[in-house]
Amino acid sequence: MKIVYIDMDDTLCDFRGAFTKALKESPEMKYPQAQYRFFADLQPIEGAIETVKLLIDSDTYDPYILSAPSTRNPFSYAEKREWVEKHLGFDFCKRLILCAHKGLLRGDILIDDNIEGKGQDRFEGQLIHFGSGAFRNWTSIRVSLGI
Repeated sequence: MKIVYIDMDDTLCDFRGAFTKALKESPEMKYPQAQYRFFADLQPIEGAIETVKLLIDSDTYDPYILSAPSTRNPFSYAEKREWVEKHLGFDFCKRLILCAHKGLLRGDILIDDNIEGKGQDRFEGQLIHFGSGAFRNWTSIRVSLGI
């Protein structure tokens, strides 16, 4: 089975949308992600949950969520776990990895919206750049992975 790590912010859930909305509502706020419940209340990106469920049911892939916690919000650790339970179920919480340096983990595939900044550039497996030309959305990733 191929180990697949999936980033959360702007890959599984809409960090940027919530960030922009919070800034519009409170322009003086320097770090909207520091708000209590910011991470727990993020909306899933279209197709993300369905794709993770397909990966879970696959005989080819072994999926995990790999997310860097926010240093601006100590609640992000618990809130990310809460988000996973809400959208993917309690059992999948055992597959949540919070790590500030993604290059430390071994695996076959990392799906992330960034190609650097949190160790993505040091990941030894295949990096699928979510939101880029070939991988614009979750439909294109499902096609690429054959699920």
